[in-house]
Amino acid sequence: MQNFFQALVSGAAVGMIYAVIAFGYQLTFATSKTLNFGQGEALMLGGLVGLTVSSYTGYWIMLPIVMAFGLLQGSVVELLGVRQAIKIKSEAGWIMATIALGIIFLNLAENIWGRDDLKFPSPLSEQPLSFKGVNILPMEVLVVIGAVLLMIAVEVFNRKSIYGKAVVATSNDRDAAGLMGINTSAIITFSYALSSMAAAFAGVLVAPVTLTGATMGSALGLKAFAVAIIGGLSSGMGVIVGGLLLGVIETMTGLYFSTGYKDVPGLILLLLVLSFKPSGLFGKSTIKKV
Repeated sequence: MQNFFQALVSGAAVGMIYAVIAFGYQLTFATSKTLNFGQGEALMLGGLVGLTVSSYTGYWIMLPIVMAFGLLQGSVVELLGVRQAIKIKSEAGWIMATIALGIIFLNLAENIWGRDDLKFPSPLSEQPLSFKGVNILPMEVLVVIGAVLLMIAVEVFNRKSIYGKAVVATSNDRDAAGLMGINTSAIITFSYALSSMAAAFAGVLVAPVTLTGATMGSALGLKAFAVAIIGGLSSGMGVIVGGLLLGVIETMTGLYFSTGYKDVPGLILLLLVLSFKPSGLFGKSTIKKV
């Protein structure tokens, strides 16, 4: 039973990282019906830039710098890879462009930081906290708290600020928002900036728990995309539930079966959701009017 709760806690921490990255997918899909398939590379760059910056500033001062870097990187992705494709309504255009930019960022990271995984110093004690026999790393607690706070902050921004309301209006109906005088192109750029910021933030949260390297974002980005599909691209609650589900399922599979099979149940869940509820567990089906 102790092992069960240990796996549950570890799975929740991993699941919240998936949720933050999936939240980024949701942000861009809401405003433009497009996705950044280089989201994993945004996380990787956040982790590596954070590692370099923190050696000069320390972890806590590094956080806003990395988030600002994420905003800039996301804006570049939208400008170079998405904007023109949206104008000409080319779905293949933004898919291939975001994949290509992700590969470029990966190659840049390998040439700057190398291909070996690097140790990211933890800002908190690496001595686990023990609660009724269950060991919890302080950094795992910070992962969960940081992920939740980021998503709450974005939601509050969208609900309370004028610019956030413009984001919501664009999400609801981009054409109508444009007719009302909202610069929907700028809103889409902003959503990409927020998306990459969330991924970069996730990168510096997860890096002290694992290792930092040029390939760290590949698997996380794909799993977060699966989480977005499972939970529903139109539901904030969905990505949280989907992330927790996938994280816990993976750790439980590794505990009771084998770590070699830990990816399989999540993929089976993804296939089941796509078969029986393609819009996701919490997503809403859209009706296209013609």
